[in-house]
Amino acid sequence: MQPDQMQLDESGKISLDHIYTAPDPRTYFSTLRGLDYHIPQLAKAHFTRLMERCGADRVLDIGCSYGINAALLRCDATMDELYARYQADDRPRAELVRADRELVRERGRDVFFAGLDASLPALRYATEVGFLDAAVHADLEANEPTAEQRALFDSVGLVVSTGCVGYITEATLARVAGERLPWMAHFVLRMFPFAPVADRLDALGYETEVVDHMFPQRRFASDAEREQVLDTLAQVGVDPTGWETEGWLHARLHISRPRARVSA
Repeated sequence: MQPDQMQLDESGKISLDHIYTAPDPRTYFSTLRGLDYHIPQLAKAHFTRLMERCGADRVLDIGCSYGINAALLRCDATMDELYARYQADDRPRAELVRADRELVRERGRDVFFAGLDASLPALRYATEVGFLDAAVHADLEANEPTAEQRALFDSVGLVVSTGCVGYITEATLARVAGERLPWMAHFVLRMFPFAPVADRLDALGYETEVVDHMFPQRRFASDAEREQVLDTLAQVGVDPTGWETEGWLHARLHISRPRARVSA
């Protein structure tokens, strides 16, 4: 199905649920390449610097899908490289798994990456090839973490995301934060107000700053998506002039740090 033929979700964006449920990332990359999706590439340098600043060698990616952020950071890959890697690849899945395992063996950094996602097939692939060291398949909007999940969350020094906030809320982030309060860095589309998240994190002991930069996520898939997103932006009081009006979804980077470590 072409992106411009897909239905819109409640926010006005096209529904891309189908690209996260395939047994490997080929559908994901073939669909998103046509939309010039590249927010993980833009996020890579920021996540790298934050890992250095907070001394994190264990990272949790919320909404990780097939472990794309982990692949970029662990293997020093680029989105263009991954797009080329999976384009028109009709190899059996087992061969693709072997090739990605080899990529991790040859280029993988000694950093622990965990992922949280609603898609079990995506998590299975990411852990099978070694992009992720651990995976959590859970709905933390509705449920508290298990003891095992709590131990994993408490072990990480940095929590990141590149598009899930708005689909998950402060409920999930508060449950991930727990009492250990790892640093957090979230790229959030401007159509999704971050204030409720920032307020909840503030109550937990965080201070949040917004990076003074706009980050293009991807092109609109259709005129219908563009109009619906512009309408959503108007409803939440965000001026799209010069940004979304130019044909791209845009995100802001929100960095949350425990107040006791703000001066670090």
